[in-house]
Amino acid sequence: MVHHIVLWNLKEDLSEQEKKEAALEIKRRLEAVADTVEDVVSLEVVIKSMESSNKEIALISRFETKEALKAYQVSPAHVEAGGYIRTVTAGRSCFDYEE
Repeated sequence: MVHHIVLWNLKEDLSEQEKKEAALEIKRRLEAVADTVEDVVSLEVVIKSMESSNKEIALISRFETKEALKAYQVSPAHVEAGGYIRTVTAGRSCFDYEE
């Protein structure tokens, strides 16, 4: 099983309303990608709800294999979602591991 975790912060120059809308749009787009790629075991996008967090959005996903993760990453829907995400986020952290 391959775990793929990505964390983002939204751009500081966005208003609070724009941040809320951008976070929901990221969630919508990434969760839709899961429907188009085989071997996605689970995919969840979580929007910050606790002040103790220092990241605003988390993608927590699992794949059957490394190849399935790669297929997800190069899928047209994921590439399109990534294009949008880069316009509204200021930073990205990624942690992948296999168990």
